Amino acid sequence: MEYNLADLFESIVDVVPDREALVYIDHPGTGAERRLTYAELDAAANRIAHHLIDSGVRPGEHLGLHLYNSVEYLQTVLGCLKARIVPVNVNYRYVEEELVYLYRDADLVALVFDAEFTERVAAALPRAEKLRHLVRVGAPAPDAPPLSAVDFAAAEASGSAERGFAPRSADDQFIIYTGGTTGMPKGVMWRQEDLFFSGLGGGAPTGEPVKKPEELAERVAAGGDGITFLPAAPLMHGTSTLTAFIGFNFGQRVVIHRKFVPEEVLRTIEKEKVTSMSLVGDAMLRPLIDALNGPMKGTDCSSMFSVSSSGAIMSDTVREQFQALLPNVLLLNNFGSSESGFNGTATEDSGPDKGFRVRVNSRTQVVDPATYEPVAVGEPGRVAQRGHVPLGYYNDPRKTAETFFQKDGERWVLLGDMATVDEEGVVTVLGRGSQCINTGGEKVYPEEVEQALKAHPDVYDALVAGVPDEKWGNHVAAVVQPRDGAKPLSLDDIQTHCRARLAGYKIPRQLVITASIQRSPSGKADYRWARSVAVEANR
Repeated sequence: MEYNLADLFESIVDVVPDREALVYIDHPGTGAERRLTYAELDAAANRIAHHLIDSGVRPGEHLGLHLYNSVEYLQTVLGCLKARIVPVNVNYRYVEEELVYLYRDADLVALVFDAEFTERVAAALPRAEKLRHLVRVGAPAPDAPPLSAVDFAAAEASGSAERGFAPRSADDQFIIYTGGTTGMPKGVMWRQEDLFFSGLGGGAPTGEPVKKPEELAERVAAGGDGITFLPAAPLMHGTSTLTAFIGFNFGQRVVIHRKFVPEEVLRTIEKEKVTSMSLVGDAMLRPLIDALNGPMKGTDCSSMFSVSSSGAIMSDTVREQFQALLPNVLLLNNFGSSESGFNGTATEDSGPDKGFRVRVNSRTQVVDPATYEPVAVGEPGRVAQRGHVPLGYYNDPRKTAETFFQKDGERWVLLGDMATVDEEGVVTVLGRGSQCINTGGEKVYPEEVEQALKAHPDVYDALVAGVPDEKWGNHVAAVVQPRDGAKPLSLDDIQTHCRARLAGYKIPRQLVITASIQRSPSGKADYRWARSVAVEANR
């Protein structure tokens, strides 16, 4: 057996077939839920895999998942892996033009989509020339445009529940499209073996990776159950899908919601005895705090052991508020990306005063982007990782050449994050180089200023962007969402608050108040939006 995700999943099914694998909770208030054991999830994945094969989708071809969180999402991902079809995540917030771009850029030949998106799919389909097979989850609205799609339930019923698939390989691919904070989305191409070790911790994110594929099932058979994972973000965000697979690799239970509703998440934590939850930064943690302080006060979260964030950091102030409510829960600010998997976890002293400090793994370095050599202590460079890294970006050889390189006989990926390293090897992440604001010749990284802003008691959320300035080249602008019921904020308030935490050149020179901060469905910052809002307000 090789390090192939479908092979590994099947090996776990065979040792704990009757253990509960997946719990799905539907819309708030409906009470609808589904529960599948490992054997039931395996059979369901086999059925959709055989349907896809019988429909002419071939190994190596790409299938898009245009879905909310659902059993069908993970079932289809597993089915694709079993049939050696490449799963591709689709951002369900995308509108017609964005969908046309992604469908075409990813060379999708098949699409599984929620009926709610029928109109958008129908609008994009004529320009997605390779897309030939559609599977729809749920019934379309009576006034939805006609679309030639197979009903998911019928597709599943038509396929065999048995395995019977061709041999698979560690080289089989898994593509994660990442929108990031700027530019068009890019498809990160992972070999499954590389993804297993970099994104899934080699079967043991907090311990020793397995030394052979068979060892994964041996560990599951020798251990017990009792761990419940809750990926709170959308599965179309790579972090959540990887969290689900980490749960499966442990032979444990995974709980998902159709959408993120803080009150429902807390009810589920209490009811299902959730032990580990993953989310995306303040955008998800803060609403949970508000619910615990409000309508969900007194919710029993005693089963919780850890909450981890990836894709956006949990700010120091928000972490303190959560710890005051649930002091026994471990909060982990994980550092990683779609291009690198997991790089490390923030130190306890990370915060507005010392910055976002990370103890990185042995495969991560801060390098000079021109020479790829390690930088000196205190010198800025870019974060890079070696070894189990992606093959590159799908359909983008130029960006692949800029981001991936060979050194000392190993493959490396050069991330967009600027950082420094200290004498102990602790890395301080400065921020995305593409977002760096050059003001009067000084460099300002938005994340550092945002951390300081979020420490203000009347600030609920904030993004920072550079705005063209005749004197400074660019000035620092803060786009702020005040806390409900807070006193009116002024630029003087913000500047006085920041002066105690930031050098003078980093202090915002412009304040824009907004009713809500725009972020991606996964909670990532939308800096293009923040900059446009600030530029418009500066006119």
